[in-house]
Formats: sequence, structure tokens, C-alpha cells
Amino acid sequence: MPSTVRTLLPVALPTAAAGAVAVAVSAVVAGGKGAIGAVVGTLVVILFMGIGLFVLERTAKSLPHLFQAMGLMLYTAQLLLLFIFVAVFKNTTLFNPRAFAITLIVATVVWVAAQIRAHMKAKILYVEPDASKGKKPENTGPST
Repeated sequence: MPSTVRTLLPVALPTAAAGAVAVAVSAVVAGGKGAIGAVVGTLVVILFMGIGLFVLERTAKSLPHLFQAMGLMLYTAQLLLLFIFVAVFKNTTLFNPRAFAITLIVATVVWVAAQIRAHMKAKILYVEPDASKGKKPENTGPST
């Protein structure tokens, strides 16, 4: 399984599940337009955050020295784009804007929480083992 899929699944699945709950609740509270708003909100979050995760993972591989700055810039840009999305569609008649906005916020929080959980569970090497040398480290300290 490619590393991007391995990184994306544990984050996208809880977000999709939260989106499904939001669709059901929005359908009950606001009818069909509420359900459509919740679906659109969930898809927007999965799309925006998924693309961001992909870009961040590619940056980590190709430009590791820019990883932290890129992550901060990326999350800021994603949140701004989500706010712009809410502002653009606040008066739409295609779907319920309130269900859309609430789902957008809930799905974003679930995405970030799932990403934190996935990162905490990941087994990340702090030091890359150097298998090319094949030597044992020399004891340079005093022997007593």
C-alpha cells in the first residue's frame, strides 16, 4: 500500500463517518437541502485536507528542510479557503448554508483530530539506521 494511502485512510475514514452522521442529522433538521449541504461540506473538507496532506507528504520527501514551514503555511491556507467557501456559499439556495457550515467545521475538527491520532500512533524513526556501513560502532569512551 503506498504511503500516501496509508496516511490518508486513517484520517479520511473518520471524517467520512462524521460526515455521514452530519448528513443524517442535517436531513432530519433541515430536510433534503440540509443533507445536500452536509454532503458538500464533507466532500470539501476531505478534498481540501486530502490534497494538503498529499502536498505536505511530497514536500517532506523532496524538501525536508521546508516541512515545518510548509505545514504551517498549508494549514493556514486551508483554513482561509474553508472560510472563503463559507462566505461564497452563505446565501446559496442550492443547499442549506447552515448545515454546510456546521458540517465543514465538524469535519475539519474530526480531520485534524484523526491526523493527530494517526501521527501519535505512527512508528516514526528519529534516526535513520545506516545499513550501508555494516559496522558496529566503536567504543570511544574510557574502559573501566
